[in-house]
Amino acid sequence: MTTTVTREFVAGLPKAELHLHLEGTLEPDLKLALATKHGVDIGQSTIEEVQASYNFTDLTSFLAVYYPAMNVLQDEEDFEALASAYFARAKANGVRRAECFFDPQAHTTRGIAIETVINGYYKAVEKAREDGLSADLILCFLRDMSAESARETLEAALPYKDKFFAVGLDSDECDNPPEKFAEVFAMAKDNGLHVTMHCDIDQVGSIDNIRRALTELGAERLDHGTNIVEDDALVQLVADKGIGLTSCPLSNSFVTANNHDMKDKEVKDLLERGVKVTINSDDPAYFGGYVADNFYALADQAGFTKDMLVQLARNSLEIAWVSDAERARLLGELDAFVAAN
Repeated sequence: MTTTVTREFVAGLPKAELHLHLEGTLEPDLKLALATKHGVDIGQSTIEEVQASYNFTDLTSFLAVYYPAMNVLQDEEDFEALASAYFARAKANGVRRAECFFDPQAHTTRGIAIETVINGYYKAVEKAREDGLSADLILCFLRDMSAESARETLEAALPYKDKFFAVGLDSDECDNPPEKFAEVFAMAKDNGLHVTMHCDIDQVGSIDNIRRALTELGAERLDHGTNIVEDDALVQLVADKGIGLTSCPLSNSFVTANNHDMKDKEVKDLLERGVKVTINSDDPAYFGGYVADNFYALADQAGFTKDMLVQLARNSLEIAWVSDAERARLLGELDAFVAAN
């Protein structure tokens, strides 16, 4: 398949990234450097060996690689370096607004203080803002841990509420439906935090989890969520309410069972039905591409047109959690780019 869409176009296209795990941006060179800094034995001694270890066939095998890698993150400077490296790449990918996930439990359970995590990441956010990138943090709960652990994590984080503005739900969805965390999400809302939830692709009970997240738990966005096409009424619900979905084509192609499915057909269907579906990079150090690479993959491998890509970028800016004034400014940048290209 050939495409008239260039990599330069998708890299320049102003967009928001709304589904990005900061821990998933740990590139092999930084992982090796931090392991050397702290004397952590990661089982590899070269960048090539680290890269070869980023090998998996489904969500479970990915998580088995993903979480042990975090052992190299130990002090504020490490978390700041990780996020700062992402923000630099984001700007090169046309990102104007970044709303980034982080997983405090993945660090506190190995003895890292929650303030170390939050303060380190937030230092990078402040520097990114000074450099012209709009950025904020989303604290995620690990759904394969207990609801009590999630509540304790939120309580520990609330003294730093000025440094994150939303909560999310990620990790292994199997046997961990969203209603398990109803109490902690209610608590987050009571504290003025936005709420989003992962509803991963092709999970057992996917559509039921999507339904409960939307109708019982008040999710303002769904991360992944393309299984919603299984229920026309739910598709209509999110279209009517302007609830966004954050799809991640390249990661989808890695974790779907043996079929390398980017879920491009579902994304096209949702676009045609007026759903504010967006394109994001998820864990780009592991899945082989940042957000512009995900846009280009849809054009190159699935025939997405420029107009479709522009609409995906527009959707991302329209569902970003920003002020009306900032949204108008960002959409103006998008319109000016499209007019010039």
